[in-house]
Amino acid sequence: MIETTGIQPVSPRPTPTLARRPVVLVGLMGAGKTTVGRKLAQMLELPFVDTDHEIEDASRMTISELFAAYGEPEFRALEARVVARLVDEGPRVIATGGGAFMNEATRKLLSERAVTVWLKAELDVLMERVSKRPTRPLLQTADPRATLKALMDQRYPIYAGADLTVHSRNVKREVIAREIFQSLERLPSFKAAS
Repeated sequence: MIETTGIQPVSPRPTPTLARRPVVLVGLMGAGKTTVGRKLAQMLELPFVDTDHEIEDASRMTISELFAAYGEPEFRALEARVVARLVDEGPRVIATGGGAFMNEATRKLLSERAVTVWLKAELDVLMERVSKRPTRPLLQTADPRATLKALMDQRYPIYAGADLTVHSRNVKREVIAREIFQSLERLPSFKAAS
């Protein structure tokens, strides 16, 4: 695993052979997977997809409605199918839901067919961001901060298995996307053979 917190100068354009595999962003809600993912996709000249949006489009329900109607286990099964389909569609940047990487079969698929990037963020950063969207199903509790902390305790050891770790913090999304880009460039398995 490669971990990064700083940036180096980088050319704004990737080499044409850089992305042979999907780049999959994992991390807790509020880590910036969608906003950073869009910027990273532009840098890599790849399509961007968000699994939550794909699920909502396919089901014609919001994530909150799906959780309420079918429960978390059924939602997670649907999420795993969507992630697998998106990975099969080839090189792209994929922002996953916070729980997607917790599925063992999904982790195995991603380790074999994608490059995973954990956007790791501190609790205060996550709380600041998620408080702007009060519709997050897992935070509909009496103490959302304690719930988010419990999710960190449970999920961070699993997220640590990602190929790369980049610290998400309160800087412009371009900074985080550039850090991911630079980390990807250093991965021999990410570049096509010459």
